[in-house]
Amino acid sequence: MLSRVRVWLNRTYAENVFFMDQLRRNPSDRAVEIHATHGDPDSPVLAAADTAELEPEGLSPAAYVEFALDQCQRRGIDVFVPRLHQAAIVAHRADFAAVGTALLAPPPEGVAVFHDKVVAYEAVQAIGVSVPPWWRVRTADELVTAVEQLEADGHKACFKPASGAGGVGFRVITRAPFSLAQLNGFPSPYVSLDMVVEALQQADEPVDWLVMPRLEQPEVSVDTLTGTDNRVRLAIGRTKNGRRRGFTQHEQWLEPARLIAEGFGLHYLSNIQFRMFGDRPVLMDVNTRPAGGLHQLSLCGVNVPWAAVQLALGEETGVIEPPFLGQDYTVVSGPRQLRPVSVPHQRMEVEPLLPSVPAPAPAVEAAAEVLPL
Repeated sequence: MLSRVRVWLNRTYAENVFFMDQLRRNPSDRAVEIHATHGDPDSPVLAAADTAELEPEGLSPAAYVEFALDQCQRRGIDVFVPRLHQAAIVAHRADFAAVGTALLAPPPEGVAVFHDKVVAYEAVQAIGVSVPPWWRVRTADELVTAVEQLEADGHKACFKPASGAGGVGFRVITRAPFSLAQLNGFPSPYVSLDMVVEALQQADEPVDWLVMPRLEQPEVSVDTLTGTDNRVRLAIGRTKNGRRRGFTQHEQWLEPARLIAEGFGLHYLSNIQFRMFGDRPVLMDVNTRPAGGLHQLSLCGVNVPWAAVQLALGEETGVIEPPFLGQDYTVVSGPRQLRPVSVPHQRMEVEPLLPSVPAPAPAVEAAAEVLPL
């Protein structure tokens, strides 16, 4: 009888409750226990885990690695899926292996390339992947120059941090002055160029932004599963065009994704995003971690989180072809149970690090679900 597999997710996105569900419902019928840590005691991933713990705040990357090693050794973690401080953690892969833990993350070289979007664009261009025109800007003058060039070529300009994830800091430049029109309805990503220039001129330090044309839909996120031999085992594109979402196996998206995953050794799970620039797909971003929407591939009949854990454990999966492509769907919010107490619950066989305290009845937090259109 195969032993249970102990998996840890650190400070991950709320949507990864579905990642955890898929691990438990694995086609190998293998027992899986999940440990989760987070800085927010009301994170739904803590409620979904078998054991959970609050993370200490304010740790340096080096101190966090020590915290992580202690977690892995004390909790008997077989596979660690790091999100927070991924770069620092993968640099200590041998230390984690020494305590019996496999890291479900790329090697340091792959993580480093895609930490900085400018470095990433230069690197993927060198292997033949198309990217949009871009400018790295740190001052108001550099921003204006980039915006004027893009507008002269007939494009809308946008900017985002040169390093970052999840669309944080993304804005679209407009020439329209700020007015009540911007205060009606929901907040939008549009921001006046004059306001951005003024903010930059008053800032105490330079920014580090990537300025580029606003790319067109569809957006296609290719989820890849790659072995340590740098061979892709699975690649499926998830399409997004407004509310409508779907899947694709078209090579115009999959071929450049494979080039990136294999060329840079993005072992295990990565998410490679494309949009249209004119009539051709160009790279938008690369995430060296599981995408929050990875669970949506279950609509294609595949359990990708479990396949990734198998690879991390040294179990070969072979090439995985989806038996079908799921129908178009949309994403809606639904309730997800939280712990009835603010201190995370622990299974009885694991000694809790924090005292249990009584609290009111359970609350719920919204989590994304997928529904067919």
